[in-house]
Amino acid sequence: MAIIQFPRDMKWGTATASYQIEGAYKEGGRGASIWDTFSKTPGKVVNGDNGDVACDSYHRYKEDIQIMKDLGISMYRFSIAWPRIFPNGTGEVNQEGLDFYHRFVDELLANGIEPLCTLYHWDLPQALQDQGGWNERATIDAFEVYAKTMFNEFKGKIKHWITFNEPWCVSFLSNYIGAHAPGNQDLQLAVNVAHHLHVAHGVAVKCFRTLGIEGQIGYAPNVEWNEPFSQRQADIEACTRANAWFIEWFFDPVFKGSYPEFMLSWFEKKGISIPIEEGDLETIHQPIDFLGINYYTGSVSRYKENEGLFDHERVDQGYQKTDIGWNVYPEGFYKVLTYITENYGQIPIYITENGSCYNDEPVNGRVSDHGRLEYLKQHLVALNRSMENGVNIKGYLTWSLLDNFEWAEGYSMRFGIVHVNYRTLERTKKDSFYWYKQTIENNWFEV
Repeated sequence: MAIIQFPRDMKWGTATASYQIEGAYKEGGRGASIWDTFSKTPGKVVNGDNGDVACDSYHRYKEDIQIMKDLGISMYRFSIAWPRIFPNGTGEVNQEGLDFYHRFVDELLANGIEPLCTLYHWDLPQALQDQGGWNERATIDAFEVYAKTMFNEFKGKIKHWITFNEPWCVSFLSNYIGAHAPGNQDLQLAVNVAHHLHVAHGVAVKCFRTLGIEGQIGYAPNVEWNEPFSQRQADIEACTRANAWFIEWFFDPVFKGSYPEFMLSWFEKKGISIPIEEGDLETIHQPIDFLGINYYTGSVSRYKENEGLFDHERVDQGYQKTDIGWNVYPEGFYKVLTYITENYGQIPIYITENGSCYNDEPVNGRVSDHGRLEYLKQHLVALNRSMENGVNIKGYLTWSLLDNFEWAEGYSMRFGIVHVNYRTLERTKKDSFYWYKQTIENNWFEV
């Protein structure tokens, strides 16, 4: 047996998002979000599910924090629902919303858990979407006001901030593929949204620095890894494009102050332009303190003309798949982390999401989720390997603490290390919870 040992100062945690767990969609002065609208549009979400109740964490947050305390985590990543703070996206601040998050953050701190706060995890106020959403630069201005409000309100309490969660999903998945709110299918629109998210990120970072807020700020892109099927140049280039859709497109503007030329050329051939205004790239190119990385899966891929946006197709290698159909591919985790470090330097990295979907149900009060436990083990081995090779990992936060509303999949897919009975809202700790708890206590595990 080999021991996989982690540094003594490693941060361990879990993560959730407001719309996925809070519920209480009409309480406390909260306004409507694009996910309230999208989930109630027929045919958009499995079984017509929505986040009206979700895990009811708005009311049960103390119970959930006690579960976190039992788990032994030192850091918890959550997101603030913008519509709870500004029900109309702009205008008057909703004090009830601020009060709720103060109670929540105070409870975390009282239990020795450091809050890692995401400002935007997809629940744009519907009022802003009605005015064009992220396609309009006015939404950048609204986000700046929202971010500044949160920085001032929680300074001294929250010392780790994330501007945006998974900008690829906010732009391309939601506005080109159309699988998430607001459900558009327009490539130019998606590219516009991606650029405006970049600018909004930069504006928020500049605001954070100008205010002199104590703490650190970063962002959390999602990444995948496409390994070339062969060493044919066409396969290599296809995988380079597919990876860059997640990595270079969302990293280069932040870290280098420019978009990757080979991607610009590819989009230009499709008649797509980037709505860059004077000063945008300088605004985006703000130094950040850390990088959040969300990784779930990857694949072996190859060139195929006219397949998808980038002429590439995935080739099934017989990898194990989770219940949502994603490959279990820990080698991709190692490769993408080393690739990021090689290309962008040894910036401090928090793994802000990594987890798996297994839909195991309780049997005699126990949830034996062996698949998830093995997934965690394999990915933590890959993480450790990346650290041994110079990747500057500061913390690991598994997705997710609770089974929750899984976006377009509704309640049909479970990612939690704690099972939630959606009828009774009873929480049941899974086998993976107890394995993770032991790993946190020891700071190592055996393989």
